[in-house]
Amino acid sequence: MVKIRTRFAPSPTGRMHVGNLRTALYAYLIAKHEGGDYILRIEDTDQERYVEGAVDIIYRTLEKTGLIHDEGPDKPGDVGPYVQSERQRAGIYLEYAKQLVEKGEAYYCFCDKERLATLTRVVAGKEINVYDKHCLHLSREEVEAKLAAGMPYVIRQNNPMEGTTTFHDEIYGDITVDNAELDDMILIKSDGFPTYNFANVVDDHLMGITHVVRGNEYLSSSPKYNRLYEAFGWEVPVYVHCPLITDENHQKLAKRSGHSSFEDLQEQGFLTEAIVNFVALLGWSPEGDGEIFSLEELVKAFDYRRMSKSPAVFDYTKLKWMNGEYIKAMDPDRFYEMAEPYLKRALTKGQDLKKIAGMVQTRIEVFPDIPEMVDFFETLPEYDPSMYVHKKMKTTQESAREVLTELLPVLEAQEDYSNDALYAALLSYVAQKGCKNGYVLWPVRTAVSGKQTTPTGATEIMEILGKEESLARIRKGIALLQG
Repeated sequence: MVKIRTRFAPSPTGRMHVGNLRTALYAYLIAKHEGGDYILRIEDTDQERYVEGAVDIIYRTLEKTGLIHDEGPDKPGDVGPYVQSERQRAGIYLEYAKQLVEKGEAYYCFCDKERLATLTRVVAGKEINVYDKHCLHLSREEVEAKLAAGMPYVIRQNNPMEGTTTFHDEIYGDITVDNAELDDMILIKSDGFPTYNFANVVDDHLMGITHVVRGNEYLSSSPKYNRLYEAFGWEVPVYVHCPLITDENHQKLAKRSGHSSFEDLQEQGFLTEAIVNFVALLGWSPEGDGEIFSLEELVKAFDYRRMSKSPAVFDYTKLKWMNGEYIKAMDPDRFYEMAEPYLKRALTKGQDLKKIAGMVQTRIEVFPDIPEMVDFFETLPEYDPSMYVHKKMKTTQESAREVLTELLPVLEAQEDYSNDALYAALLSYVAQKGCKNGYVLWPVRTAVSGKQTTPTGATEIMEILGKEESLARIRKGIALLQG
């Protein structure tokens, strides 16, 4: 049985888009699910689009997400991660392109940009720029003369203009295209570098890649790839094209969305493991109803045959929910370590940050939620007395004023401001009043927080605030309610 080998082949053009991260993840899961190899190959042959520092972003992202490649300079006995520009300097791609020229499957083209700009053809009702095979008809002597004269050239694939080409994709099935749509794509550019398309095919073959995983935007290029494989006499790999990722308006997820890259999401407070989990579900569904998966669990569960053809919607609300589930499950010490910078941003008066962290851990979805959730511990916000009204608790502004006024001397006399002692004092008052807990606790919480929602109850808040500040806030609440 052939060992499965997949590859992730990113171009270093900036931050890693969610779609690229998904491709990396699916390629990793397909290989690891079957005990295969996962290869990293940096495709940097398009020098015009190269962004300084982008290779480091790729390495950093894959390391953080746990998508560690099997071949690399730090792996004994191997030579990757592969870098196409280095392979290009070794002349690998030009050598293979020349083999195709000898077979009549490719040819030298010397046409300049001005001539190319005039070449248009109507295909499927659309006017497109298609090369007319002009240089295919040059004699060998003419070609050699132009090469000897140092004329700039590219090498083009020689595709048929008639008939059809059919290829198979594991997700989309058999797809047939009209050969008139294929065009004679460039294999070697005038700068000597291979095109992305050609280098892909050569490297995938030389590296023994059995399963090619990529976005469905490459479906239209697959017939050209297949013709190259066939021209060389190489085995065609298994194609797995991933569905499009759209935003909630069903438009292609664009960079301007603000959350289209891995680093965007990290900066917004999302945990790496939650991002990986969420991205895995963008086009793939597991058996059963479970949605929370570690990377190890994804490896066991992933079956690419359960991938969808339909576009996957990037549901930001669902991502926040999922991130919240991961936060709830975090070890408290790790949570505090990550939450501390956000707590310090809002709280500067020596509050017990660790205790407050414990209050918010089950209440937040992303870490940037923390400052707004806890800022009332620093300063009592201005609030409207209507906040004291709660239908379920059966409280009114009048009843709240009465409760706070009656409780004030009790709380002034209270020496122990621990949560348990304060709660016992309030429940004692509830028993004397003959009312429900909420009838008392709601106005007290409102007075000491000034907020509609808080990460914890009244007495926990008072414990953090201390006696002096708690009493000052209750007196302010009474004054507010008295108008």
